[in-house]
Amino acid sequence: MTSPELDQLLTTAAGAADPGGGFGYLDEDGRRTPGKVPETWINARMTHVFALAAAWGRPGAAELAEHGRVALTGLLRDDVHGGWWPDAHRAGPKQAYVHAFVVLAGATLARVGLPGGAALLDEALAVWDEHLWDEDAGAAVEEWDAAWTTCADYRGANANMHGVEAQLAAADALDARGDDGRAAQLRQRCVRTAQRFVGEARARDWRLPEHFDAGWAPQPHYNRDTPADPFRPYGVTVGHQFEWARLVAQLGTVLDLPADLAAAPGELYRVAVERGESPDGHPGFVYTLDWDDHPVVPARMHWVMAEALGAAAVLGALTGDPRYGADHERWSAQVELLLRDPRTGNWHHELTPEGQLGHTTWTGQPDAYHVVQALLLPRLPVTGSVAESVVRAVPRGTA
Repeated sequence: MTSPELDQLLTTAAGAADPGGGFGYLDEDGRRTPGKVPETWINARMTHVFALAAAWGRPGAAELAEHGRVALTGLLRDDVHGGWWPDAHRAGPKQAYVHAFVVLAGATLARVGLPGGAALLDEALAVWDEHLWDEDAGAAVEEWDAAWTTCADYRGANANMHGVEAQLAAADALDARGDDGRAAQLRQRCVRTAQRFVGEARARDWRLPEHFDAGWAPQPHYNRDTPADPFRPYGVTVGHQFEWARLVAQLGTVLDLPADLAAAPGELYRVAVERGESPDGHPGFVYTLDWDDHPVVPARMHWVMAEALGAAAVLGALTGDPRYGADHERWSAQVELLLRDPRTGNWHHELTPEGQLGHTTWTGQPDAYHVVQALLLPRLPVTGSVAESVVRAVPRGTA
């Protein structure tokens, strides 16, 4: 299961544990950044990562997963209105993106059998159901104020994509404890959400819009003046095309996909490669494209490459098409040449097109989620979630 690259990365990631609670933000040297309070999305992702590592018996991983869980049930949780704050300042809006990762953390803890995971998952799903899931739309709303009284008008694909990931993981955890009816409900939700967003992409020759108004009308010019936003960039986000391709393919392993989704993974992957790889003559994938497929933010983000590798691994395993394996081999060589930091085992989170460290959107090496999954997916059977795949790959009696 493990590898030297994964071992080094997890050793570095362990240093993000904040003595005051939760996981902090790692700098370019792989050290926790002083003065930055733990952010809930990072804490939840790191909890997920260490819960996965605990499943194959990595020493200290269970304790680190528990460190993250404690923060999610204390420091980062709103014990007045329910749900989770954006960070340890304990103020600000209630965001679907953040809550999706809390669901994912609870699901992974539960699926690998760590204490408190089931309770966290149940609470996180209850919040998701009550406040974030829009049954009429078949998707999640984006954001509420702290007291859950006013819902923002914006709707987003990014939070919904991670909502699909989280609900797939939750369904696997619920299946494992015998709640197959609830698991089936969550998977059908994932179908509806994927149909909404994949349908929008199909209607635009597989260019996926990210931003919508309260009535779910696409907003193609959203953030045109701030195109490098880390969570809501303008235009087509290349990495999300790969991520949707992988998630829809994983969804297809747990139920029969409707015809309108069955071909989507291959198409989303294809256009991400054709349009997003080296459009400026430099290796790697640009962050964003405009609606005519020209680069907008040409920076090379580590997570985009990680999702490209993950999609290639999953689609290759499911289809047997050797082109995916060739892509994976080519991109892995680029990672070793340009992205992987030999000091930390993590990847540089942003590079310029020429391969220098970039800081347009990201500074440092904040967390390990994308890279850990990119390293794991080629070694695992393809299932609905990474946690389920890890559990199935671990010999009985060793988890």
